[in-house]
Amino acid sequence: MDLHLTGKTAVITGGSGGIGYGLVMEFAREGANVVNASRNATFGEEIARRAAAEGLPGKVIAVATDVTDRASVDAMVARANAEFGPVDILINNAGGIATRGGFEEILPEDRAQEIRLNIDGVTNCIQAVSHDMLSRGTGSIVNISSLAALDGQAGYNSVHYGSVKGFVQSLSRTLAYEWGPKGVRVNDIAPGWTVPYDLTDVGEGSAWKRIALRTPAEMEQDLKDGKLRNTPEIPVGRLGRPEDIAKMACFLASDVAGYITGQCVAVCGGVWQN
Repeated sequence: MDLHLTGKTAVITGGSGGIGYGLVMEFAREGANVVNASRNATFGEEIARRAAAEGLPGKVIAVATDVTDRASVDAMVARANAEFGPVDILINNAGGIATRGGFEEILPEDRAQEIRLNIDGVTNCIQAVSHDMLSRGTGSIVNISSLAALDGQAGYNSVHYGSVKGFVQSLSRTLAYEWGPKGVRVNDIAPGWTVPYDLTDVGEGSAWKRIALRTPAEMEQDLKDGKLRNTPEIPVGRLGRPEDIAKMACFLASDVAGYITGQCVAVCGGVWQN
């Protein structure tokens, strides 16, 4: 199916993490011009080189961005406008967990970090692209939340993280209602375990390296042994991969999904069934 994304301008935040890498590559594969807005511009440039080496039809540029800093976000959008024109698509993927552990043990600074990144960062980016979308009466926003906001087991030992991702889901629903009459759609994806194929596909700031998550190979074995953390059983029988999230994001961002807004889609292999 042709999603008609060729020539669209897509801003993808957090494009240097596991899911982010898949998002950047898949949107470029569909012909969108992609701004990879990430703090790790060095790895962002590497991703842009990989996209070019594969001959993907969409152009990828890396723009160093701190989504918690509104001035940084505004500068990134200005660069997107100068390079590609108005922003058609925003994928709010930047986010993350500060630490894992019991809710009673979480430190104030870790709570503050999760709020800044997962709440303030999403808000900053939506407001920064609002003029491009609302002034033209068109646009699509896809927010990446987490299964941890939907399922208690998935959020075990990361309760606060699941809670701030719950904000993202609530924001998506309510903003979709407000901006629907103005031509802008807002949807949400709640990923389950989404594992890179290799740690060379993630930057140094990714949780895969920062908080010592299991390696992709170890997680494959954990699933086979029924010991996968938080979600030991996945009905479809395999781990999620970055392209699983990316393909859903491409669909929701496209006009093919023009009658879909305010929805949360759990891409989790059947762990969550609503």
